[in-house]
Amino acid sequence: METRSETWIYEHGKEWEPAGEGVVRQIMGYDGQVMLVKVKFEKGAVGSLHTHHHTQTTYVASGKFEFTINEETKTVETGDGLYIAPDLVHGCTCLEPGVLIDCFSPMRADFIDH
Repeated sequence: METRSETWIYEHGKEWEPAGEGVVRQIMGYDGQVMLVKVKFEKGAVGSLHTHHHTQTTYVASGKFEFTINEETKTVETGDGLYIAPDLVHGCTCLEPGVLIDCFSPMRADFIDH
């Protein structure tokens, strides 16, 4: 059986899923190799420090965030991006409400296996 999303995914037809206090997400496409996820944060919301075996890249579509990756903390805002190698401890705090676009490889099966 092949694991993949629908071909066309429209924001207005897709429910936001809870992803923590003050955080919701929309899965915007995936197959076994890659996954694109839109994550919306309220001011002050925290993406707790965590680790996973996936490679992650993140684009800041809007807002301002303080990210910690492997004990290094920096502030990123609209238009910035970051790369997180597999198994590095990372997390963020939202300084100004915004949206992150996360890309994972391989896909995050834990996001679709409810």
